[in-house]
Amino acid sequence: MARIDQLTGKRPITGNNVSHSNAKTKRRFIPNIQKKRFFIPELDKWVTLKVAASTIRTINKIGVYEFLKRQEKKGVNIGIKL
Repeated sequence: MARIDQLTGKRPITGNNVSHSNAKTKRRFIPNIQKKRFFIPELDKWVTLKVAASTIRTINKIGVYEFLKRQEKKGVNIGIKL
């Protein structure tokens, strides 16, 4: 499963583990991706998406339709006709 948020494009980034002796080794910061079904009442449709937990929180706050409209305004291709 690709660890990429379908709505925001969040993906793993790299950084360092830093030990007590300040030795640095490479590591990955992976987003918390979940598979989630959303119901869009304006379209009367269910949609399954792979999204980060932070995206789910934002959708719960403003609503899925409003979130999709904002992403479309930014130019993100979601694959859902609004």
